[in-house]
Amino acid sequence: MKKNDLYTIEITGMTAEGNGVGRGDGIAVFVPHTAVGDVISCKIVKVAKSYAYGIIDRIITPSHDRIESDCSVSKKCGGCTFRHISYSAELEIKDKLVRDAFLRIGGFDDIPFEEICGGEPDFYRNKAQYPVAELDGKAVCGFYSKRSHRVVPFTECKLQPKIFGDIAEFCLGYINEIKLPAYDEETGRGVVRHIYIRRGFHSGEIMLCLVVKDASRRDELSALGSAARERFPDIVSVIMNVNPKNTNVILGEKNITLSGSGEIIDILCGKKITLSPMSFYQVNTVQAERLYDCAMEYAGLTGNETVLDLYCGAGTIGLSFSDRAGKIIGCEIVPEAVENAKRNAEINGVRNAKFYCGDAGQLAKKLADDGIIPDVAVIDPPRKGCDTLMLDSLVRMCPRKIVMISCNPATAARDAKYLSEQGYKIERARAFDLFPRTGHVETVVLLSKGEIESKKVRVEFSLEDMDMSGFQKGATYGEIKAYVLEKYHFKVSSLYISQVKRKCGLDVGQNYNLPKSENVKQPQCPPDKEKAIMEALRYFQLH
Repeated sequence: MKKNDLYTIEITGMTAEGNGVGRGDGIAVFVPHTAVGDVISCKIVKVAKSYAYGIIDRIITPSHDRIESDCSVSKKCGGCTFRHISYSAELEIKDKLVRDAFLRIGGFDDIPFEEICGGEPDFYRNKAQYPVAELDGKAVCGFYSKRSHRVVPFTECKLQPKIFGDIAEFCLGYINEIKLPAYDEETGRGVVRHIYIRRGFHSGEIMLCLVVKDASRRDELSALGSAARERFPDIVSVIMNVNPKNTNVILGEKNITLSGSGEIIDILCGKKITLSPMSFYQVNTVQAERLYDCAMEYAGLTGNETVLDLYCGAGTIGLSFSDRAGKIIGCEIVPEAVENAKRNAEINGVRNAKFYCGDAGQLAKKLADDGIIPDVAVIDPPRKGCDTLMLDSLVRMCPRKIVMISCNPATAARDAKYLSEQGYKIERARAFDLFPRTGHVETVVLLSKGEIESKKVRVEFSLEDMDMSGFQKGATYGEIKAYVLEKYHFKVSSLYISQVKRKCGLDVGQNYNLPKSENVKQPQCPPDKEKAIMEALRYFQLH
């Protein structure tokens, strides 16, 4: 196979990036803008040892999944991946991508996957981030071309509500009128970098955030914001975000409120949610509510459980669980998001939720060190997935259930495999399409702890319903531990039990848990654990 050669190939598969896969000369050929079932004449544009890339020369026989794209820039823009195929075919592809990842990466061949949950494929996004560039001496905005920083000028995206495009066009007109220069990534010159818009799906409130290199043109941007609010009454907040770094990251660390409150409020799963520019918030509100409902069903809450919410963002998942849980513990690394989460709990009158700022792995380790035992852990990591520190700390806490929400099937399969090796089993799983027409898909996975593993026993029975007469007067250390764990939801060690038994004048066995030398320091039983052990001794009529 050589570059520029023409081959006739049939597309038999699809990658996560949306490239069709066929074979020519015995190697895989990846071709964008194709559909499974297409027979095409393909021009080879790149050849590697075991694969090649091609482009469509002509379509010989179109797939029955193929449709006419309804977007004039879909082949130039890097946003939509599947706008040239039917939505039902897209759902089949995404469902298969998730299943294949768990089989290929995780080694799971018997997961009880449920039917993928599809949504409305158009106008679903509650957030838009338009990069601004200069073209022919004027500021334009649109979307990056695939695998580049070249801006395709376009504001009428079908994934976003029409008002987003109207606001972007209004801002561009004002920027060009006052000759505010667009930021140039190559030279580092210019001012305006992005036009960032957020809207509450249920509330209708809109935030306009202007991302700039520096705050030198603040007065002019304030005037732009005032004009935009007058033209679009749903804009309740205008913010200037300052990002001086030459980086791919859109937002800088500094936000300056130009008008309004600096945030918007939306409703998610019946809870009011305050959002700043930095807050993580699912871009598809309707599908997010369906996904969170599924996660809550998987968690199986009855009203008394402690739920650990890692990577909690603005607290949306934990707050949606709060009415059915005894306690919510949320962890998030972005300080602004944690403040949003705390405020969200306050405005909703949620008193059983606490949120902490820090790295998920470090916070999980601290909680494990402190003996925190959540009944359910919910993890919603970024695309890179969970790190080993976080997973190991989670395993130490030994929650009965882990509900994993992931935007990357590959890392979800990898992390699920790691947890399965620590004694967890996948009970249920379902894919959710939160990003129709793009190559992204979310997955919800329920992992449950088996009753017995090599070093731990998790109590799965109610002590109140048991006939304990056979255990009276002779309870073992294991039975005392089980009683404390069931009633007080924390673990106690054999050392602590022996210390309390000695205080009560009870036999602990010859040299049992005694220090090997008088100079050795041993940890002493904390008061709360001593109280729990005393209660267990009374229960078993040992004291």
